[in-house]
Amino acid sequence: MSVLSSGSTPLKLALCLSSSPSAKAPIHVEMPFRSFSVPARAVTSPSSKPTSNDRAARSAFGLRANASSLYSSTSSDPFFMAASQAPASAMRGAEADVMGLLLRERIVFLGSSLDDFVADAIISQLLLLDAQDPSSDIRLFINSYGGSLSAAMAVFDIIQLIRADVSTIALGISASTSAIILGGGTKGKRFAMPNTRIMIHQPLGGISGRAIAVEVQAREIMQNKDNLTRIISSFTGRTYEQVLQDIDRDNFMSPIEGVEFGIIDGIIDRDLIIPLAPVPERVRSKLSNEITPEDVKKFLSPQIPDDEIY
Repeated sequence: MSVLSSGSTPLKLALCLSSSPSAKAPIHVEMPFRSFSVPARAVTSPSSKPTSNDRAARSAFGLRANASSLYSSTSSDPFFMAASQAPASAMRGAEADVMGLLLRERIVFLGSSLDDFVADAIISQLLLLDAQDPSSDIRLFINSYGGSLSAAMAVFDIIQLIRADVSTIALGISASTSAIILGGGTKGKRFAMPNTRIMIHQPLGGISGRAIAVEVQAREIMQNKDNLTRIISSFTGRTYEQVLQDIDRDNFMSPIEGVEFGIIDGIIDRDLIIPLAPVPERVRSKLSNEITPEDVKKFLSPQIPDDEIY
């Protein structure tokens, strides 16, 4: 057995070599799952030339100038990577792969609380898909309790800015600021699943500090309330005064109530899309060409080639 050490951390190489040159010798390595470095003189024997067994071992491991190359050559092995990778990092990597495949199918997913980081990710995906093909729809799935109003306004403005139509699809819950994004989708292409809950309310805020600071923050909250009321009025068709009453408290809606309110245009059932609300003729004709009852599942599910599934 040869022992290589760097400081207080030993690296043990247990070599079980058969006396027959043609036999395949099993080799076992004990090493910590972390990077290490060993001087070149520690790898080569200072008192004698490398034996044939030493050369065979180095050839098997790809051992070159120092012992860190052993770590590099082994780190490409899938088993080694799985053993040394933290579970959280592996999960994040798998999630990124799924999101990448969905993005290829022009699907964007909002499935968490809305903050600046999440908003930036959604905005970048929307801009990318619009630049790639402005004539094809983007599907934005929403399952969120809401969050930052400024972040929601940023996503809302980008949806209005880009040339591609954005079809918003709510599932689970679309509440607070995420409901604004839901209603901000392209008219005639805003949908919800049958068991979705939708909720809107007026802006929330906590104020403390000096009197002048409280006054400034109170004015800002009232400005946000006025702006939010006008936006909801614009995409629902309700009057400003009606919306003021609607958002006076938490206002929960079923999908059917959401259609009647004007925040969505239809409900996605298992077999078809039910409009349940008057849709302009121009939008209706476009929908009939692109979305028919026979291909609703295709509309919802990305078509991913088998060789893309890992």
